[in-house]
Parts: sequence; C-alpha cells; structure tokens
Amino acid sequence: MACMRLGSKSEAFHLEGQAWYCTSGLPSDVTIEVGEMSFHLHKFPLLSRSGLLGKLIEEFSCEDGSGCLLQLHDVPGGAKAFELIAKFCYGVKIELSALNVVSLRCAAEYLLMTEDYGEVNLISQTEGFFNEVFGDWTDTIKALETCEEVQSYAEELHIISRCLDSLAMKACCADPNLFNWTVSGSSSKRNAAGSVMWNGISSENKPNPLGDDWWFEDVSFLSLPLYKRLILAVQSKGMKPENIAASLIYYARRYLPLMNRQSSFNDANNVNPGPTICTNSEADQRTLLEEIVGLLPNKKGVISTKFLLRLLRTAMILHASSSCRENLEKRVGTQLDQAVLVDLLIPNMGYSIETLYDIDCVQRIVDHFMSLNQAPAPSSPSIIEEGQLMSGTDALTPITMVSGLLDGYLAEVAPDVNLKLPKFQALAAVIPDYARPLEDGIYHAIDIYLKAHPWLTDSEREQLCRLMNCQKLSLEASTHAAQNERLPLRVIVQVLFFEQLRLRTSISGWFFVSDNLENSQNPSGNLELPKNDVSRQVDLVQDRVVGVENMKERVLELEKECSSMRRELHKLAKTKKSWCILPKKLGFGRRSPPCNSKES
Repeated sequence: MACMRLGSKSEAFHLEGQAWYCTSGLPSDVTIEVGEMSFHLHKFPLLSRSGLLGKLIEEFSCEDGSGCLLQLHDVPGGAKAFELIAKFCYGVKIELSALNVVSLRCAAEYLLMTEDYGEVNLISQTEGFFNEVFGDWTDTIKALETCEEVQSYAEELHIISRCLDSLAMKACCADPNLFNWTVSGSSSKRNAAGSVMWNGISSENKPNPLGDDWWFEDVSFLSLPLYKRLILAVQSKGMKPENIAASLIYYARRYLPLMNRQSSFNDANNVNPGPTICTNSEADQRTLLEEIVGLLPNKKGVISTKFLLRLLRTAMILHASSSCRENLEKRVGTQLDQAVLVDLLIPNMGYSIETLYDIDCVQRIVDHFMSLNQAPAPSSPSIIEEGQLMSGTDALTPITMVSGLLDGYLAEVAPDVNLKLPKFQALAAVIPDYARPLEDGIYHAIDIYLKAHPWLTDSEREQLCRLMNCQKLSLEASTHAAQNERLPLRVIVQVLFFEQLRLRTSISGWFFVSDNLENSQNPSGNLELPKNDVSRQVDLVQDRVVGVENMKERVLELEKECSSMRRELHKLAKTKKSWCILPKKLGFGRRSPPCNSKES
C-alpha cells in the first residue's frame, strides 16, 4: 500500500479517557469537541493552518475569561480524522495512506486548510498523494470504499468520479501484470510458492497471466451504488459486453443467495455454492436484482439462458417489479432455443396457485420467441414417408429446437390435475405444425394429459388430439397410438389409415428404384458381370426378398386391423346414425384389393 509521511516531530499527544492533551507543557487555551472526543489544544498552531478555526476562534467571545470552546461535530471523518489534522498542525509525524487520504482531504477542505493559511498545507499534500493512489489498483479500490463515510464531500470534490475513472481505465485497457499492480482478488489464482526449476532458478517472481475476470472479485466488495457507477464507467470506455455480463453475474451470485439454489423441483443436485456473503434484507435484495437486470447488456447471447431463467425465478420469489420480470421474460424469449428443460420448469410463485409450474410465464416467453422467429410455412406433400420426418432446413433449426423443448415441457406439466385443457391447448398450439419434424413429442404429452385427466369428454379428447398431425408419427409412435385406448376412435382410424398409406407408398417407390437400378446395370440383358458383381447382386436380391416379405406381413396386419375397425364401425352405425358418415369419408366403403404376391 502506498504511504506518505508528513511532519518531523515525535508524538506530542496523549489520550486520557475521551480527551486528547498536548504534552508541550503550555496550558491549553482552546478546546475543540468532535463527537464524543475533546481536544485540548493551543490557538497558534491552529491559526497557522486552518482558516475556519481562525475565524471561529476570532468570533468566540468569552466573558468569564476561560479558554475558547468550539464544537466541530460536522467535520468529515469525525474524531479520527481531526486527530490526524491536529497532529499535522503541530508538525507531528503522521502517515497518509489509501485508507485515510479521502477523509483527510475532505476534512482539510472543511477546515479551509489552503495555501493562504500556510505553505505546503494539507489540501495540497493530500491532492499530491492522490496521484500516487490512483496509480495502483488496490489502493484505488480502498480509497473508493472509504468515500462512503464522507460521500457528500467526496462527491463535491470529485474524488469518487476520479476513483471510478481510474478503475475503469485499468479494467478496460490494461493487464495488471504489465504495470505491477497489486490485485487483491488474484492472490488465490497464483501459486502460493513459486516452482523451483532443475537449475535452482525460482519462478515465483513471474506471475501467471490473468484472464479478463481478474477485477471481478475486487469490485464485488463495493456497495451497489458505487458498483453500478463503475459498470457504467467501463461500459462508456468500450469494455466488451461479455466481460460486463460476467461481472454482473459474479456480483449477483455474491449477494443473492437464491441464485445459487436449485432452479426447479427436479434439479436438486444442480447447486452452485458460489461466494455468497449476503446479509441484506429481502427488500435490499429486490432492489439489487432490479438494478442488475437494468445493467445487463442488450447484446444477444452474452448472458446464458440458464442464468436469465435463474434471475427470473429469483425475481418471482422476491416479488420484483413487473417491468423487471417482463424484461427478463423477453431476454429469455430472444434466445429460448438455447434453454434446457430443467431450467424452464419455474415453480408457480403466485398468491393463488392453480398449477405446480408457472405456465403463463412460459406462454409469454414462447410467444415472444415466435414473434421474433416466425417463418412462412413450407409446402408439405400429402403423404410423408418415414425418411422425410427428420429432414429440415437450417432456417427452421431454432424453431425446431424450441418445438422439442416445448413438447418436453408439456410432458412435464401434463400430469398436473389442475392444468386446464384450454391452457394446455394454448401452449401447445403456439408452435406451428411445420416446426415439428416429428409429432412423437406432442403425442407423448397428449397421452400423459389424457391419462392424468380421465374425466375429459369425447369431444374434448378429439379437440385435444387435433394438436398433433398423425402423418408425422414415427412407426413406434403409430404402433403405440393404434393400441392406445385413451385416444378417440376417429384418431386411431386416422393413424391406421396413414400408416397403411405410407407403407404402400414406400413399397411402390422401392420397387420403382430397384427396377431402374437393374435396367441401368444390364440394359441389353446379354452383358456378363464379374464374379464380385454377381455375388453383390445375389446379396441385393436376398435383402430385397426379405424386405418384401416384411412389408407384406405389415400390410396384411394393417388390413386385418382395418377390417376389424370396419366391423366395429358398422356395429356402431346401427346404434348411432352419426357414425355412418365416417367410413365413407375415410374411404372404407370400397374394399381395397389384397396384395398379390405373384405381381410383387
């Protein structure tokens, strides 16, 4: 720590209780009270240094002939600072440091200790020492922290702004190792003892290079108002948004203990202990969180979605302002494709808890994401084959990722018996049909919801199943849906119909490709193939025969299932006339010709 020694005389003061006495041998003719302390001094040393004390002594009238009594309860720094000033006036040795220079500078200004009342007075001495303090990172931090004790005077003398400018310049433009700055927070990142090489040369004097986060810990000890002004200062000097965001994350985790707790009921092991030293009340934590959110950079991606969701959850627990929560929801919605399901499971913090998780919050987040990522719906063929289900374009990648995330979220919240059908439908319908290459996720969520809500009527079940496209179900999902008793009969028929149609389309396309392949390999029919080609063709033919047999069995099974469905529909038609229209609409009025193995 930098220091500066003033004065040359030895100690001339001694303390008795709550009073300081000068040991010069002369009786005291002026007593100055500062707080609970009293100083028994002499007029001449004070008059030669302080304009204010000279004025007060001159104006003081004493009728009984006793000594002059002055009260200076408003002096900056209190009795501790005035003790050093009294010693300075007597020429006693004192030492300036980063811990007392601010209070001494403010007290010297208060007492008018300018060059008009003595050469090399205290104001000029402290101002000269500030240049040495501002040259070191740690000394500047310590001086800034002491400014809170004399904040009004430090603001008036621009001490705070000078400290902040010095820190911002150092944080933005320099590596502390280049200028031999002492960084208190970096001691743990260096080796405690330097390593000794084989030739006996020690490397302890060669500090390890520090990263961009070398200043985070030091500034985290600042109060919120000073820290906020420092962040604005480094931002104005062009610091990268990534470094600003990282510093804000460090500060938030230090003073918001809720940030280091689990983010959902199912995330009990995902806890970040962090250097939390919070002793603030809930109101102070709420104010701190709102200020942190206001300081977050607007650049997309500089803050992880995980941290934003934790901030949002903490804001709900602390009942932060609606503007703060709305700001966080929009930030999450902007980069929702980077979110993880476990972080999206935000517990419901409302006063009237209807559902276990906050569905409305997720609804607003997804709505904001879709408002920024809407794309024209691509034209899709009437029949979608198995291989086309997973194909997609790069433009749809964010929406596709969010669709999978939302389907997983719906599956997590579906078992909640308090989740109403309109709310479930509204959230599932936000993602358009073209954004889901596969409908297995939404089918899984619907199946869970139907299982947890067995009291739904038939019309409500059919309305819920309209959320999925039966053409986009995979073979496994189609097989499960065809045997799912919870699905409406109309949906089961649609699943069987599209599965049969997809298999027939695949068979016809497969035979078309195989015929073209044979014609291209042997156009004249008289060419002889090498032995390797003959064995390859034999293997192809054997694989083809096995594939055809499997497809035949699958088609026969589907035809049997369709036949049983027709019989069931005819039975229902006798009791319910409304079911008579269904076979005609689905084309079951005409018997499809059976698969001919000879033609195949």
